[in-house]
Amino acid sequence: MAVVDVINCRAEKVSQVELEDSIFKVPVKSNILHEVVTMQLANKRSGSASVKHRSDVTGSRRKLFRQKGTGRARRGDIKSPLLRGGGSVFGPDPRSYSYRVPKRVRKLALKMALSSKLQKECLVVLDAFDLDQIKTKEFLSVMDGLNITNALIITDKKNENLELSSRNVQGIKVLRVEGMNVLDLLKYENVVLLESSIKLIEGRLLG
Repeated sequence: MAVVDVINCRAEKVSQVELEDSIFKVPVKSNILHEVVTMQLANKRSGSASVKHRSDVTGSRRKLFRQKGTGRARRGDIKSPLLRGGGSVFGPDPRSYSYRVPKRVRKLALKMALSSKLQKECLVVLDAFDLDQIKTKEFLSVMDGLNITNALIITDKKNENLELSSRNVQGIKVLRVEGMNVLDLLKYENVVLLESSIKLIEGRLLG
């Protein structure tokens, strides 16, 4: 098992923790990570492009002029796609771009993302991140002490003071274990794990 130092908010070493090799020492394969990230980005697409078809355009269904005898082409109602302001024929309709990859692949990609952070020495384990009040300045002073400016912070449970104090800080995101995903793990330079969240991560990825 990999052994990692546990530090406090003053960047002082307080203990050590063992990390499961089956989660934090997995060979990293870029094609697996690419597959899951592509899925996440596709699921985020809104797919809201839309046009008005003939039935959606406002207008009368009255025939514009008689069928025969005028020498002109046979004309239907004013909503015809052939007329200006008429409905569109083959334009886009709202659709969903989302799809799923197998659960085993998603779990494997999470393990690879965590392993890559440990390999690059971008994984930090904190004993706790307790703020007395909702104060961005206080949060920034802790991050400055840790010498971290870009990070994903993983918590084991709701920490309102931490979440609200950090939400306006650029380059910082706070997620709970259940919301941990490959895209965010790879997007941020560092990953900060609270020591109490490690057991939950192991339960999620080994279960």
